[in-house]
Amino acid sequence: MHTRFERTGPLTELGSYPQWAQDMVADCEQAKQGILGHEVWARMSEARLDPASTRNFMVGVWPVIERFPAYMAHNLLKTRYGRSPGDNLARRWLVRNIRVEQNHAEYWLNWAEGAGVPEEEVTTGRPPVGSQALAAWCEEASRSGDLAAGIVATNYAVEGATGEWSQRIFESTAYAESLPKEGRARSLRWLQLHAAYDDTHPWEALEIVCALVGTTPGADQVRHLGECVRRSYTSMCITLDHCIERQGRLDVRAGAAA
Repeated sequence: MHTRFERTGPLTELGSYPQWAQDMVADCEQAKQGILGHEVWARMSEARLDPASTRNFMVGVWPVIERFPAYMAHNLLKTRYGRSPGDNLARRWLVRNIRVEQNHAEYWLNWAEGAGVPEEEVTTGRPPVGSQALAAWCEEASRSGDLAAGIVATNYAVEGATGEWSQRIFESTAYAESLPKEGRARSLRWLQLHAAYDDTHPWEALEIVCALVGTTPGADQVRHLGECVRRSYTSMCITLDHCIERQGRLDVRAGAAA
């Protein structure tokens, strides 16, 4: 039986959400820390990510950035106005934010340019082999999953983790100073907008998911939603793993060239 959820506490406090959602977040925390602790963030924040890895990152993650409005559009198609308060909430939120995500794609290209990766390389360059894990999963979840699963996988999990790692990079003086002074603010705009303290999207997405499934969803549904969240985190790690140029790879390529 669906028991309606209406948030009464602050948006950005986990205690404002049903117990099942709090438990899901806790159960997925280890997987989330896997992405937040990825070595690419340490290298980037310390301004020591090599040019090849920077290029791979900008090109390899671009399909997710470019397709994010489409993921949301797939979920929008699943809504029916008036079917439920959760559907109404999801519909209004998705319609409002799809255009915002398009602007974020432009900001990503500005960031890439500031980091030394031309727009043409980002949009037409070949992504690293294996880096499509996250894009493929987001496409699957938003196309084939139900509305709650699609939103929890993309707008909650992906945007939530992104908010936390982007804050780390945005707050790094070393990273900011590694970008050309002229146009630096423009280059940092994507990071600024996604920094955790400035981005409430993941919390809004969690509220929508709770409104869709209520306060007492079945155990199987809760388990599935948690699996979607963990798969998003795992797919992010896989994508990043294939973007980093490790010394071993460089040595092999150098030997082959010789």
